[in-house]
Amino acid sequence: MIVADAMKATHALVAAVPLLGEQPSEKDYKDALELVEYLLMNEPNSPLLDIVCARISRFEANRPEIVALRKEMESVPVGIAVLRTLMDQYKLTISDFQDEIGSKSMVSRVLNGQRQLTLNHIKKLSARFGVSPALFIE
Repeated sequence: MIVADAMKATHALVAAVPLLGEQPSEKDYKDALELVEYLLMNEPNSPLLDIVCARISRFEANRPEIVALRKEMESVPVGIAVLRTLMDQYKLTISDFQDEIGSKSMVSRVLNGQRQLTLNHIKKLSARFGVSPALFIE
């Protein structure tokens, strides 16, 4: 019978991936993150990927530090978030943007939200990194 088989498989899955259970722990969460990484690299079409990702999202939604981080990230303007991401990816510092934005102090003011990226900045950044200017605009 399908119900009995499904329930047996569910119990086995929860035993193998405890994050899917009733009271997951921090260790269960970290193990699930490793599982997702493996699935993304090796079995990206596995239905298990969707199931585990949904549970990870639910687990994270109840963690105050992750909720606070999301709020902080949402408060950062899109253009600044893109610029910070590019800086991280290319291991750049504020002194690497003299041609696109200007002095180190100007770059610092942009990153701190005291100044906005201008259209000229956006054009130059887009050309440098080969990305659409739309990425920098909300």
